[in-house]
Amino acid sequence: MTEVVKPLSAVEIRDLCLRHTLYDWSAQSGLQPMAIAGAKGVHFTTVDGRRFIDFNSQLMCVNAGHGDHRIIDAIKEQAEKLAFISPFMATEPRARLGKKLAELLPGDVDKVFFTLGGTDANENAIKIARAVTGRSKVLAHYRSYHGSTGNAVMATGDPRRWPNEHAGGVVHVLDPYHGVERGTEAAGPALQQLEETIRLEGPATIAAFILEPVAGTNGILIPPDGYLEGVREICTRHGILMICDEVMTGFGRTGRWFAVDHWGVVPDLITMAKGLTSSYVPLGAVGMRPHVASYFDDHVFWGGLTYNSHPLGCAAALATIRAYEEDDMVGNSARLGAVLARQHQRLRERHPCVGAVRSIGLFGAIELVRDRKTLEPLAPFNGTSPEMKAIGQALLDAGLYTFVRWNTIMTNPPLCITEAELDEGFEILDGALEIGDRALAG
Repeated sequence: MTEVVKPLSAVEIRDLCLRHTLYDWSAQSGLQPMAIAGAKGVHFTTVDGRRFIDFNSQLMCVNAGHGDHRIIDAIKEQAEKLAFISPFMATEPRARLGKKLAELLPGDVDKVFFTLGGTDANENAIKIARAVTGRSKVLAHYRSYHGSTGNAVMATGDPRRWPNEHAGGVVHVLDPYHGVERGTEAAGPALQQLEETIRLEGPATIAAFILEPVAGTNGILIPPDGYLEGVREICTRHGILMICDEVMTGFGRTGRWFAVDHWGVVPDLITMAKGLTSSYVPLGAVGMRPHVASYFDDHVFWGGLTYNSHPLGCAAALATIRAYEEDDMVGNSARLGAVLARQHQRLRERHPCVGAVRSIGLFGAIELVRDRKTLEPLAPFNGTSPEMKAIGQALLDAGLYTFVRWNTIMTNPPLCITEAELDEGFEILDGALEIGDRALAG
């Protein structure tokens, strides 16, 4: 006789999760995580029946939207055939996904190493660059995030690096964006600063420059025209491998398959995860050009993962890419990206607390300020404020979930969103920004 298991209440789920599991990037006391029952499309529902529009695709990762049965069915079918096999074997999902990625990835990138997610994709990209070049140093932007382990967190430029810092051979350079007060400088001066850093560090000591083509959690930082092209030229000239971290920007988020496609740049290595499977199951990858991959024809690649090329992950990725293509979600990201940009501008015109807006495709951010003249942020760098906390709570109270960090509010909905759903989210944002306006009036 089958035992009937009584569903847990929202309070029981939350209390058990807090008692027996550790939440990341958080001091545990005072946490009140929402207990989630299910999700569909651009919405998710809590156990106690509240419905939220997901305006950040969770962690900028559920690109295809929640509950897409094409992806779910592919995972089920693969589990019934072959749930796991050693990564030293060959499987049809692995074969087909490798071929498909070679078709989608920029330029002549045609070989991938599969990983579990974005952090270890960046770890392995750095490892590969150091092996191929025989050099040790890595350049990275200050305003960046590349993961939470070892070399990935050392390459991270934002304050999440500080508690994890150790000697790691990473040299940080300034991003062209310098905060809401100063804004973004032109490509020329930014590239001159990069060139100077390389000269002072010694070009022959630098293996790679890892960068997000559009920085994500640091505020959707879109490079000035000519910057990525200039980075590509500088890296080529000095024999430095260019690693583009497309973990967040890949698979349609910016209105192209990959963000580098906007500028026609082909990196030596490209990392991906998140949108690769729409995060239905974990999977990441490092793509590499032939001149990088060929090094390992006669040299051992000293790396490996038990779950490398996991059959369920590969099957999920194939189904996810198929869903993107069938519904033209990449095109939808570009088309509704124009609508999102107009909505951003409308909020900027209506609310004095909106100091800056940025977006590319369905990848956007709103920066709030305390003073329109000085552009003092509504919360300090690496901090928060009562007003930002109140705005975040107001959004949740009105049924909108998104990422509120420092003085920034993210606008990164699933790529399947409709214009009506996009309007719904911005109407909620419109109301919550009144709190910021009152801070200015005071």
